[in-house]
Amino acid sequence: MPDLESILSRLVGHEVDFVIVGGYAAVAHGCTLVTMDVDVCCEMTPANLMKLQESLADIHPVHRMTPQETPLELTPAKAETIRNLYLRTDEGQLDCLGEVKGLGEYQDVLKHSDEFDLPFGKCRILTLNGIIEAKKAMDRPRDHETVLQLESILERLAGGNE
Repeated sequence: MPDLESILSRLVGHEVDFVIVGGYAAVAHGCTLVTMDVDVCCEMTPANLMKLQESLADIHPVHRMTPQETPLELTPAKAETIRNLYLRTDEGQLDCLGEVKGLGEYQDVLKHSDEFDLPFGKCRILTLNGIIEAKKAMDRPRDHETVLQLESILERLAGGNE
């Protein structure tokens, strides 16, 4: 069973600059769908990626989208070329995105996020509107149910079902 909170706790503890996006963000807002990975939008700078690598070092991150699943072994020079990282760790899967469709790159995504105080520490999560916008832009069949649930949550919060 993945321990996604452990992964996020590591990122928070190493002061990695990221925003939680995707299914985990939807669940944090009350969506009932299950997610088995965590997606984050990261500042894709060498300094931030080196912190990310350090935060995951003892849970053996590997590139899950390569046939050999090679270990994550970044250098500052190699980190300059990274746009996305799709990792498998002993704790579960972590996808680190340089941009979110419908929202833009990290600095744009940051504007669509709020800080939450979660059991593992404070971190930023996409707002309901931000998740809805991103999921609509992705337009994948599996995102349609998420959008319906999130729009219902948004409507309830706005007082639409009272």
